[in-house]
Amino acid sequence: MGSQRIIESFVGLFILAAFAALIILAFKVSGLTSFFREEAYTVTAYFDDIGGLKLKAPVKVGGVIIGEVAGVSLDPSSFKAIVQLSIYKKFNDIPSDSSASILTAGLLGDNYIELTPMYSQTVLKNGSVIEYTHSAMILERLIGQFLFKVGGGDGAKSGAGQNKEKGSMINP
Repeated sequence: MGSQRIIESFVGLFILAAFAALIILAFKVSGLTSFFREEAYTVTAYFDDIGGLKLKAPVKVGGVIIGEVAGVSLDPSSFKAIVQLSIYKKFNDIPSDSSASILTAGLLGDNYIELTPMYSQTVLKNGSVIEYTHSAMILERLIGQFLFKVGGGDGAKSGAGQNKEKGSMINP
């Protein structure tokens, strides 16, 4: 009878430990907690258009996640988007002349920031500003430009340039 209680106690403790591990895993994967926050430094970048970039979007170099987007705001004088990048301290050797681009994961995936390191001997540090940025490509805008060019939106194919003085008819 006593050994049965010990076994039941161990099973109960095992189930509680497994449940706690699942809760911690769920919070870690979802990014909703700061239990395991790494030390980081903040870098700023200015973009003309950030598309659908969100807080906590990954910051990558060569496909490796090196940080996340810590903040997004608007500069009231230039109307550019100010993006605060939180870069993990272990990646402290990124050249200061690196460029930042907003890319999309797949055709319709989430946006992320890709840093492209250059060749400067100085490195990014807390409070640095990334000078070279490339804004997000907006899929709707690209499709609109493509349709405009294919459809002859410049008026050249529509007959608008015909000489009306000679009485020529414009075909509908």
